[in-house]
Amino acid sequence: MTQKPVVTRFAPSPTGALHIGGARTALFNWLYARGRGGKFLLRIEDTDKARSTDENTQAILDGLTWLGLDWDGEPFSQAANAERHIQVAHQMLADGTAYKCFATQDEIEAFREEARANKTSTLYRSPWRDVAEADHPDLPYVVRVKAPREGATTLSDEVQGDVTWQNEQLDDMILLRSDGSPVYMLAVVVDDHDMGVTHVIRGDDHLANAFRQNLIYTAMGWDKPILAHVPLIFGPDGKKLSKRHGATGAAEYQALGYPAAGMRNYLTRLGWSHGDDEFFTDAQAREWFDLDGIGKSPARFDTKKLENLCGQHIAISDNAALLHEIEAFRTATDATAFTVSQRDGLLAAMDSLKERSKTFPELLVKAHFVLTSRPITPDEKAANSLDIVHKGILNELTPQLQTVSWSRDELEGIVAALAEAHDTKLGKLAGPLRAALAGRAVSPSVFDMMLVLGRDETIARIKDACG
Repeated sequence: MTQKPVVTRFAPSPTGALHIGGARTALFNWLYARGRGGKFLLRIEDTDKARSTDENTQAILDGLTWLGLDWDGEPFSQAANAERHIQVAHQMLADGTAYKCFATQDEIEAFREEARANKTSTLYRSPWRDVAEADHPDLPYVVRVKAPREGATTLSDEVQGDVTWQNEQLDDMILLRSDGSPVYMLAVVVDDHDMGVTHVIRGDDHLANAFRQNLIYTAMGWDKPILAHVPLIFGPDGKKLSKRHGATGAAEYQALGYPAAGMRNYLTRLGWSHGDDEFFTDAQAREWFDLDGIGKSPARFDTKKLENLCGQHIAISDNAALLHEIEAFRTATDATAFTVSQRDGLLAAMDSLKERSKTFPELLVKAHFVLTSRPITPDEKAANSLDIVHKGILNELTPQLQTVSWSRDELEGIVAALAEAHDTKLGKLAGPLRAALAGRAVSPSVFDMMLVLGRDETIARIKDACG
């Protein structure tokens, strides 16, 4: 039997920014599809017109683009497919798997009040379920699915295992409202079927929905997708990740200067594992990712682990690609664009900047020496190291820099010899040299800076500082 090509989907509601939990769901779907030569589709579930906005839709697209998650074809609009959803509901009416319910809201509430008083189930049981069409009144109605009343339903889930639901706990959920519009639960199933979705990978807060949506698949005789309900992301305190834990949106993490590759690595590892591997490339993630590696327990978001992985990804990044991503970060934070000389300086210095930098702001702090220009005004900490004694020593260094071969070994040699002549350690001269070259206490090594700046600029900066 030929296996169907894998088709996954990410289906966010554009009622807010792309949450980091949604970003991980998208990433899992993307990895699963891309690792199997399948399709990854994007569906915007915009049926809630009061809360869905174009700005939020764009924010979702921007967030996915920043994360590097490409989708196949154009994004689908769920609202645009409303006629098809309605058609399916009417097909179910014709097949007898759904019915018209004429109960009013007052009648439903009266039923529930009585049930609460009698301490019985408040699950509404419509008296219209088996009433013949000929006996229907000419009144507004909703369309409800006919759920089984006895027995149990078991769904197989790639993460949760076999999950069983007692059918007596299933309600005859509404498919079409009294104004004839389709509900979300119906729309999701119809869209997944029509889009050919083979695997539904989503948060385990949708697990209960799976049993209700299963009623529609069964009624229509459609193939059911493979389910994988992923535990949610918790904060360090073991509670669902929220604003109280800090940043929760993809755009916020971009604005904080985390590299997308590090974010992908961390989110992939958050709730999924491949042995003891923590750091891995995109190619490895696509090759390794499978549903059986997803854990059953909620994962805890750990900013320190995120930063550690981001630092490793920055360190191995191609310099030009890294500069491009830093510029995108600057654009996202409305920072001034780099000048041509600043771009050139960053590229020349990148090897020394990307070591031990966990975020782009950290990297740019160290890059101050190539982003600034003479005359350099040192900050307070740097200025304190430029006392009279050390200025005098640096003045002795400048003539030697005029003639030395401009290599790391030679530069280290003359600075070490100068330190020894003044009965001090090379490290003691690093502070005043750093202050002269960068005007900051935090920078790459003084020799890395000298090599990037070149002979003339290095000497000019030392003369400025000692003048």
